[in-house]
Amino acid sequence: MRTNPMLKAKTQFTDSEFIEGLRTGSSVVLEGLYKKYYQFVLKLIINNNGSQEAAEDIYQETIIVVYENVQKENFVLSCQLQTYIYSIAKRLWLKQLRNSGKTFLFKEDEENELADVESEVTNYEEKESELDKMNKSLLALGEPCATLLKDFYIAKMNMDDIAEKFGYTNSDNAKNQKYKCLQRLKRQFFENTIELE
Repeated sequence: MRTNPMLKAKTQFTDSEFIEGLRTGSSVVLEGLYKKYYQFVLKLIINNNGSQEAAEDIYQETIIVVYENVQKENFVLSCQLQTYIYSIAKRLWLKQLRNSGKTFLFKEDEENELADVESEVTNYEEKESELDKMNKSLLALGEPCATLLKDFYIAKMNMDDIAEKFGYTNSDNAKNQKYKCLQRLKRQFFENTIELE
């Protein structure tokens, strides 16, 4: 298996780099994954009447599940990797507690927390979908509107600076242009939403 040479030199990875590294079988990425999320899973298990040994087993199983899922052709990470790992580890630990007849150890609010994680995953997926639509709308909007809106809403530039950057005679003209661009963006976003449904 070929490993991306850029991944070999890194010690910190993004979620997508972790996924790519798992797909290509990168030992550097696998080691990074073990280090990054182990304490997180250890805390979950220890806080729910588990031992360090149990946490190591659950984490090993969790990484295997993540690895196997990542190899599937249709796999898409639709939430943060941390949330995904947490959700898998929690399910595995809850299953182990049930199998050993110790489900009472998992407090009711802990089970609710799992539902909260699933709810968080769903909300994250919805937000990601909206952001994706917004990015597509911004790309379709073209220039100078895309940059003007990014400068105002993301870079938090004031109207005087925007007027100077884009060559408008004053901030009122820049404000007027921003309004027109925003209206176009809304129309574009609405059209993207209809196309995707």
